[in-house]
Amino acid sequence: MFIDAAPLDPAATYRLLVGSVVPRPIAWVTSGIPPHTVNLAPFSSFAWVSQHPAMLGFTINRRPTGRKDTIENIERDGQYVVNVATDDLIEQVHGSSAFLAPDVSEAEAQGLDLAGSEKVDVPRLAAAKVSMECVHERTIEFSPTGGQFVVGRVVGWHVDESVMVDGRIDTELLRPVGRLAGPRYSGLGDVVELPPVPGG
Repeated sequence: MFIDAAPLDPAATYRLLVGSVVPRPIAWVTSGIPPHTVNLAPFSSFAWVSQHPAMLGFTINRRPTGRKDTIENIERDGQYVVNVATDDLIEQVHGSSAFLAPDVSEAEAQGLDLAGSEKVDVPRLAAAKVSMECVHERTIEFSPTGGQFVVGRVVGWHVDESVMVDGRIDTELLRPVGRLAGPRYSGLGDVVELPPVPGG
């Protein structure tokens, strides 16, 4: 079948996007500097957008009631932490997407401990095997319904030694979890390794 994008409403467009762009890595973002409440939220439209300096981008869609706490915190403080979601924490990842009042911490609600960061004042998740401290670079607005694309520069990594092999993060040891359409998630699955392509 062919589906023309022009007549689709935002909900129909969203359903096609989340079914097409899969699996999506999850940016599990902590934001807010104490004594402000530390917010925790998962975002599944996430990618790195620059290799050097390392920069990450993720999309924060609007709620019908307005902007989410995460974007308010990031634009106020200029910093945040991206924690990598892994399959041992999938229940907490899912639970942290619930709408809570701005003065209620999702990390606390999910029983997750916070740990201090090194170069930013926003705490990271203590249980995360990889966390990236970020300084906000820019927010790009694409459309009133499409939300905002937040770009940040990574100023430091926290990596659990259990997932490091020969100076690299071993994906199979990390066991990241990705987002599918609806309230569904996917583990790493089978890993296929092919010979390097000459000149690739």
